[in-house]
Amino acid sequence: MSSQTATSAVTATEQGVWKGGVVAGLAGGALMGVLLSVLMTPVIQVAIPSMYGLSGGAMGWIVHMGHSAILGVVFAGVATALPQYTDSTAKTAVVGAGYGAVLWVVLAVLVMPLWLSAVGSPANPPFPNVNVMSLVAHLVYGVVLGAVYPAVESS
Repeated sequence: MSSQTATSAVTATEQGVWKGGVVAGLAGGALMGVLLSVLMTPVIQVAIPSMYGLSGGAMGWIVHMGHSAILGVVFAGVATALPQYTDSTAKTAVVGAGYGAVLWVVLAVLVMPLWLSAVGSPANPPFPNVNVMSLVAHLVYGVVLGAVYPAVESS
């Protein structure tokens, strides 16, 4: 009687894709975090950490960068599924801008105010939370994510 053990191997290409998503997400998140810190301080100091029952700017940065890395991996999946639109850095940056806009609508405009209300946060944004500076910050995240991703995904 023979037994076979099924193993799941992640290829180097697959590792490059998700690692590229993490690194590019962190790059976009860092620049977006600076914008939030300078232009929308209560968001990074109160709203973001409050989503998890935390407080303070350091916790806001930690949560924000965690979100940035995870959403970078999701972007890597999108980029992999749309190779015809991500075959150059410029095209990938444009796809990143679109991705940032979608994140803004879904997460910042709709989900975040509902989440903060549900957890009884001291941050109390309106629903929907349409804020042009937040849109700009999400677009910056997406453009940087899209511009950095091709370079780090292939390395």
